[in-house]
Amino acid sequence: MNTSTNTPAHASSNTSTNNTTKTALRRPLTVVGASAAALAAWVLAVPVAGIELTARMGAGVDQVGPAAVVVASLLAGLAGWALLAVLERFTARGGRIWTVVALTVLGLSLLGPLGSAVGTAATVVLLLLHLVVGAVLVPGLARR
Repeated sequence: MNTSTNTPAHASSNTSTNNTTKTALRRPLTVVGASAAALAAWVLAVPVAGIELTARMGAGVDQVGPAAVVVASLLAGLAGWALLAVLERFTARGGRIWTVVALTVLGLSLLGPLGSAVGTAATVVLLLLHLVVGAVLVPGLARR
């Protein structure tokens, strides 16, 4: 008879543990996935389509290579994840606040390609790279 009383509590505990495990796996996979998606977009644009992806960096102009794409997207993802963890720990609406901040940062990040890309094709590709990373990170990290 006690088994039926314990079963719902045990099932609830497992559900909570499963949700925590899924979140613990989903977030790093989301960060890696955002980087992989950005790299895939870079491959389609640069080697496949032949677009010269250059941007003004300081006084010169540099090629935007695959390493820069991967590192930038990983850093963005890790920073977003860290902020989300802090907000979830200290506020009741951490996910909602994070989503607003993340979308604001994504919008502001689009100013970079608009001001530094060399040529229309490079501007479009860099904007798309930012949007691809945002499209993976925002829903992937914010979701519980």
